[in-house]
Amino acid sequence: MQYYKEQNGKIICELCQHNCNLLDGQTGICGIEKNINAHLVNLTYGKPSALAIDPIEKKPLNHFLPSSNILSLGTVGCNFHCPFCQNYDISQTRSVESTQYISPEQIVQIAIKHNTPSIAYTYNEPTVFYPFAYDIGQLAKENGLKNIFVSSGYQSEILIEDMQNWVDAINVDLKSFNPDYYKKSLKTKLSGVLDSLKHFAKTNIWLEVTTLVIEGINDSDEELTNIAEFIAGELGIHVPWHVSAFHPDYKMLDTPYTSAQTLKRAYDIGKRAGLEFVYEGNINVPSKTKCPKCNTLLLERHHFKTTHNSLINGEHCPTCNRKLEGVFS
Repeated sequence: MQYYKEQNGKIICELCQHNCNLLDGQTGICGIEKNINAHLVNLTYGKPSALAIDPIEKKPLNHFLPSSNILSLGTVGCNFHCPFCQNYDISQTRSVESTQYISPEQIVQIAIKHNTPSIAYTYNEPTVFYPFAYDIGQLAKENGLKNIFVSSGYQSEILIEDMQNWVDAINVDLKSFNPDYYKKSLKTKLSGVLDSLKHFAKTNIWLEVTTLVIEGINDSDEELTNIAEFIAGELGIHVPWHVSAFHPDYKMLDTPYTSAQTLKRAYDIGKRAGLEFVYEGNINVPSKTKCPKCNTLLLERHHFKTTHNSLINGEHCPTCNRKLEGVFS
């Protein structure tokens, strides 16, 4: 797949909704897609900046292969400029490590060696290193592995259509429901993220949504209600919503930690909106999945580790036999 088109002596990047117009030698907003001799070149191809094995619950994904480990990788660069970014040292840098090359084949072999059934493209925005992720993902599928995106949800429509061929699950950060905040602080458009979410909800890609709740920024009852009602009404009441606690980082070191009371309030708002699965994250409380039909405890997690799983045949409630939404094999 070619991720750009030529127009009037420039190339237009089609990876994300910025659609950067690039003259020869120019680099896009992400800092890692560059026009070199009328070709779009990914400067981080084969050059991951982070590679680790995580519990899948850390992505966070609570309805996708619970209790499994996942090989996680990221590069540098991002198409967002979030002042609270917790991976800013890689996402906001444009310095590409040029001495080390790890091929897609090597990435997949690492996953196989460590018995991780899936690979996550995460830490920074995977859309900006999509050519590298895609080549890894194709080999992963050939070897029976699954592919996961952790994303801010600003893909182009072309990319979302392509992702359906190889991506199995995605967690999208819905950072706010305020268009002005997206425009002024994140340098993107809320409408673009909402469009992507609605598009993902119509695909076969398993979808979960995360909101990093920051007191004084996006924690009003009105805004949290708008987010919860959007998920329930446009994506589906079965789509899990993770409300996660903020900790001071990057350009927001003076902003306080999110309190347990604020997260509980967000949780209650989600449930009132009709969401069947709401989870509090980055806080020391158990994360429970209960059957929406009979309220039986199905899954429980502590510190990104699933400690209780009563599902029958991997996906059914042991009390009423209701099938739990998600991917469990």
